Amino acid sequence: MENVNLTPKDIVNKHFKQKMRGYDSIEVDEFLDDVIQDYETYAKENQRLQMENDRLLKKVDELTKQVAVGKTGTTARPVSNASTNMDILKRLSNLERHVFGAQLNDDVNRGNRF
Repeated sequence: MENVNLTPKDIVNKHFKQKMRGYDSIEVDEFLDDVIQDYETYAKENQRLQMENDRLLKKVDELTKQVAVGKTGTTARPVSNASTNMDILKRLSNLERHVFGAQLNDDVNRGNRF
């Protein structure tokens, strides 16, 4: 924590001079005990949040790298998809010739007769 003037230990060790008609020392001590507990809680929470922030920043860096790699990888995909599509079309054409070949030949032959 930057710009923090007091630590919980500083608060615990702080002693005040007593004067006549001053504040009730027991009440002040009880209040300072509460302040110390809150201060320690905030310090722990701040440390936890800093650690979480560091973890999330690392995660953002990892994901940014993955996106960058993914963008360079997308240019190669259409080429492979095009070859895959061509293979599928060839297979489909062969299948049509095999299944419908006899019917197509019969239709062509009938058309030539008339």
